[in-house]
Amino acid sequence: MSDVAFLPAVEQARLLRARELSPVELAETYLARIERLDAELNAYVTVTTERALADARAAEARLAGGGDLPPFLGVPLAIKDLTSTAGVRTTFSCRAYADNVPTVDSAVSRRLRDAGFTLLGKTNTPELGTSPVTESALNGACRNPWDLGRTPGGSSGGAAAALAAGLCAVAEGSDGGGSIRIPASCCGLFGLKPSRGRVSQAPYASVDGLGTSGPLARTVRDAAALLDVLAGYETGDPWWAPPPERPFAEEPGRAPGRLRVGWAAVPPPPAAVHFDCLAALEDAVALLEELGHDVREVRPDWHDEELMHLFTTIWQVSPGLYPLEDTTVLSPLNRALLESALRTPSPRYAAALFRVRTIARRVVTLWEEIDVLLTPTLALPPVPVGWHDEPDDPWEQWRRGAEFTPFTPIANVTGQPAASLPLWWSAEGLPIGVQLVGPPAGDALLLRLCAQVEEARPWAQRRPPVS
Repeated sequence: MSDVAFLPAVEQARLLRARELSPVELAETYLARIERLDAELNAYVTVTTERALADARAAEARLAGGGDLPPFLGVPLAIKDLTSTAGVRTTFSCRAYADNVPTVDSAVSRRLRDAGFTLLGKTNTPELGTSPVTESALNGACRNPWDLGRTPGGSSGGAAAALAAGLCAVAEGSDGGGSIRIPASCCGLFGLKPSRGRVSQAPYASVDGLGTSGPLARTVRDAAALLDVLAGYETGDPWWAPPPERPFAEEPGRAPGRLRVGWAAVPPPPAAVHFDCLAALEDAVALLEELGHDVREVRPDWHDEELMHLFTTIWQVSPGLYPLEDTTVLSPLNRALLESALRTPSPRYAAALFRVRTIARRVVTLWEEIDVLLTPTLALPPVPVGWHDEPDDPWEQWRRGAEFTPFTPIANVTGQPAASLPLWWSAEGLPIGVQLVGPPAGDALLLRLCAQVEEARPWAQRRPPVS
């Protein structure tokens, strides 16, 4: 049954409906793989063995009964440990929440449950999701299945490591500055950050609108089908995206047409780009030209030293969203962010929000000339475990994160959909992703293009050494 662990989630769903796969046997396969392989990876912080088997047995009974069935009935899934799940420990990788068990689901968890998924467990994340590597004092370092000495990225690093190693069929992640696309690039997966307002954050509401949940998948088709599950307005949402013309699952296979693709290799300051990441970009440029697109270099209007400062000012509030009496339990970085936030007058924070949205409006004008933007996903290959936290100075750690991930936060600032595609592997065998950023609310167009690229250069057959 090891090969079935790497089947696309939509194919697993089809085989389950046809009674060619057993939900219980499928869950047992993944649970056995987790027990055998996850000691090396540390991708899961909580494995919900009893719930997974109960979900699988319930799915077995529903499949036997027939009738109207949810789309992913019996398919095993992992949920990130920043996403609240009723009755399941949710730690945010923070020592203050080591024993936290929510009493209610987030809208995302509820939608995944209603879609019939079997929950395998909660995946590792950095403390409060504020760094681009998955390492914390509470839950330890998660490791990349392509190279155990390297990070899987963050903050959805556990989700990506688990999926890449065949420890779940598909995974939920979240992205407030690249946290789906960063680990997708590091682990050789497809990761999609949906448009702002496409996926509800209920029962919570983000002040800044930077973050969203979204899919990590082996294939574009799986990601599109998972987006259909996640997407939708919830009462009181402060942002919502226009409803799609058709289900997102129907977009892969539809011709995207000849698109105007702009590519950019120069990141916002202060980063420089590694030659492997530039090679991945050049290869993607050539591939898109072969596919008939109008590809040309562009200069996005993001080369503004102010942008990183504003992004930092807004992000400082993140640790403060988790009410703590004892801030000494926080990592040095989160403590520094929180202390800086408390010293920041609220008018300055409001002004930063206003200013960053003004810059976003300026950046988005580029899409009057292009349909899609192509960049490296990251400025560096997957960095060694411990690299981010080597400096004692937490602001130096923050700067290192910015040097690693300069290309991803802009789509969070503008709210545009963006995806990382695993089209390149380095000479050392490390995955190197490229990023495509679609037009505002252009999730469907982005999925069509990504599926076309995947068809021309399939990647799902690649498996890491730890698999």
